[in-house]
Amino acid sequence: MDDRTILSRISELVDEEHRLRAQAQSAQVGTDPDADRLRELEESLDQCWDLLRRRRAARASGEDPEATGSRPKSEVERYLQ
Repeated sequence: MDDRTILSRISELVDEEHRLRAQAQSAQVGTDPDADRLRELEESLDQCWDLLRRRRAARASGEDPEATGSRPKSEVERYLQ
């Protein structure tokens, strides 16, 4: 996966997140499945951003960014912001 693909995925996830939040604010939805999906989106976004940062760091230090794999969501979610 290259940086453009990761950024494209981030954009898709953000668009879906914004759509769900807008629907919730207009009281069109607000069910538990929506809350679950928002949580999944947030976790996936964290995972994508982590991968992108690590790929950029690898490139900056002269390493191969293609050798950088994504970390499990459970690991990424434990980071302090």
